[in-house]
Amino acid sequence: MTLTPTAQAPQLSLPLTGGGATEDLALGTGADGRFSLVVFFRGLHCPVCRGQLSEINRRVDELTEAGIGRVLAVSMETEGRSKELVDSWDLDTLRVAYDLTEESAREWGLFISTAISDGEPDRFNEPGMFVLDSDGSLLWSSVASMPFGRPALDDVMGGLKFVQKKGYPARGAA
Repeated sequence: MTLTPTAQAPQLSLPLTGGGATEDLALGTGADGRFSLVVFFRGLHCPVCRGQLSEINRRVDELTEAGIGRVLAVSMETEGRSKELVDSWDLDTLRVAYDLTEESAREWGLFISTAISDGEPDRFNEPGMFVLDSDGSLLWSSVASMPFGRPALDDVMGGLKFVQKKGYPARGAA
């Protein structure tokens, strides 16, 4: 299934590492900005994910300046593996949700992989990045079938600043 720009994003009702649930986030209604950023990542076994989430964790203030009021990282990881990655990757500001189901991952249009080496879960989602507008609709997305080729955070923030400055609409819904 492909999520179409301007359509409402699927609901996420997942536990957060460290307590609470994603319902607390009210995705699409960023408290400190117009947008919500949802980053789906492969899991503890993925060094590319570690780099991406570590950068996002360090740059939360810049994301807020770009209009992103809510940031959430999501995976199909278990609670234990999610706690391990939050601790070992020093993700002290980024909210990390776990227990994404394969069905929910597919609703978001994510690719699913099976393990090919030790340390990988039996099944896991491939990466995706989604920007939701203030009404919870999809503004922009990027989905990959491999761990590489993710959008640069500077490009995403620059694009969102442009969208706000020029009143640029979501594209790709035709």
